[in-house]
Amino acid sequence: MTQITLALPFALPPSELAPDLHRALELPALAALLSRTATERRETIDSGARALPYETWLSHTLGLTAAAPATQGTVEAEQSAPLAAAVLAGFGAVPAAAEGHWFIVHPVHVQMARTHLTLADPRQLRLDEAEARALYESARPYFEELGQPLIYGDATTWFMRADAWQGLRTASPDCVTGMNLSDWMPEGEHAIAARKLQNEIQMLWYEHPVNEARQARGLPPVNSFWLWGGASGGQPSSAPAVIAGQPWLRAISPAPLRDATFDTLLAKGGTHPMAVLGQLIEPAIAGEWAAWLDHMRALEQQWFAPLLAALRDGRVSRATLVLSHRHTSASYTTSKLAQHKFWRKPTLTKLST
Repeated sequence: MTQITLALPFALPPSELAPDLHRALELPALAALLSRTATERRETIDSGARALPYETWLSHTLGLTAAAPATQGTVEAEQSAPLAAAVLAGFGAVPAAAEGHWFIVHPVHVQMARTHLTLADPRQLRLDEAEARALYESARPYFEELGQPLIYGDATTWFMRADAWQGLRTASPDCVTGMNLSDWMPEGEHAIAARKLQNEIQMLWYEHPVNEARQARGLPPVNSFWLWGGASGGQPSSAPAVIAGQPWLRAISPAPLRDATFDTLLAKGGTHPMAVLGQLIEPAIAGEWAAWLDHMRALEQQWFAPLLAALRDGRVSRATLVLSHRHTSASYTTSKLAQHKFWRKPTLTKLST
């Protein structure tokens, strides 16, 4: 029998906004899926965690880290999910990903707040291929001089091999965006070396022609890079489909299932199809809740309603929704039998942190 799992990063809005957002939503299928359940699990993530709940779930699903124990409560902090080798393989560099220890490198804009530095959302950088290639080629010799080759993935996603830096503790960019950078810099034996390399690239790019041209057009300069996701090993044997999200996230998905519909996932995903629905990540991190509402309504039509119908007609035996926010993760499993619990009134109250 087919069992399906859907991960929805940032489907849980902040608690202070949840009541107003719930009132603005009419999602009968999602309400039924969340209210008439067979099992439930809810966790609070340690505020010092260097990976967001959806990134941790992804690393567990790919078999890169051990699954969390099946208990409810607070989950201890861990470093950024070890996804670099899997992402590198997803970009087509399978032989390279199978050897050495790799990190994901994002060109970024670091901005000055009133009292500290913050990382701007890399999605807002609007860096095109020509600009990215020019910055990459200028930076590559500095990495190679350290014996740490730099590989180009796309405009926003590069990779560094650093076998000696395996113990470096890093944080994912989604975890850090908008936060005080002093709390999230790499830690460990090679942290000073990582910081030195970052400083050299910052100076290199300070007056780079790409940045001068970007600033002339009113765009933020690419003034640093962010390092995270250190991992060894190649591509996992299986991976969930990824529908929407940043290029690094989409690269993990099997190519035939990128941007899959519900019907495509059901037809091609095997007996336990899984998908990450990443449409809510960007608006939630940016605090654009009107856009978040629009995406939730679209997910109702494209995913929740078809899933509920598939449960009722027997095409799916069990369905699990994994919802999360920055410091909360919740998992709800339902089935055809559970959907017969008519005394449980469908509600969206579980969509809260």
